[in-house]
Amino acid sequence: MIAIQGENRRRPYWQFLAKRVLDYGAAGLGVLLLAPLLLLIALLIRLDSPGPVFFRQERKGLGGRIFRVWKFRSMEVDAEARLKDLEAFNESEGGVLFKLKCDPRVTRTGGILRSTSLDELPQLFNVLQGHMSLVGPRPLQLRDCERALEYDREAFERRLTVLPGITGPWQVAGRSALSFEQMLKLDGDYIEHWSFALDLSILLRTLLVVLKRSGAY
Repeated sequence: MIAIQGENRRRPYWQFLAKRVLDYGAAGLGVLLLAPLLLLIALLIRLDSPGPVFFRQERKGLGGRIFRVWKFRSMEVDAEARLKDLEAFNESEGGVLFKLKCDPRVTRTGGILRSTSLDELPQLFNVLQGHMSLVGPRPLQLRDCERALEYDREAFERRLTVLPGITGPWQVAGRSALSFEQMLKLDGDYIEHWSFALDLSILLRTLLVVLKRSGAY
């Protein structure tokens, strides 16, 4: 469930209930309606490169609890092992996150999935499992979490007071074009000013961003 603390305690509880109803309802319906597309993507991944269809990676969620996020595999199977060799080419400002526009580990199909954000669709299962919400701060991989704690412990730990989301303020404001500091600021503002209407607004803006393929790589 959503953590109700700080300013959030002053908000009507129905908003938190509405958020979870939307999460489970939309995620369940999404899995059913998108099943043919999910199967097609799975087939393309298998035909393109050897390895599993899904990629699962440990992330930090609500309260700092570790969970495994689901994604369609968009990289070669040895991508995690090759990360250290690519750290010197990290294009992310400050180096907290890892971003590389022309990442050599990305497969042909993976490049398409990333540019269209289709690789994120399996996270609907994370929502149904209760690990994530449709909207919230993006869950960071453990590598990024360690660096984020050193960068700004208070701001990072505040992100862990709510469920992470498939999309969030960072995704609709610039994504990879933004610095980590800007991401923390956006997430903090989201948590402070959260409302059910804000989530609906972010979901709508996410659709527009995905259609424009803005900032995805």
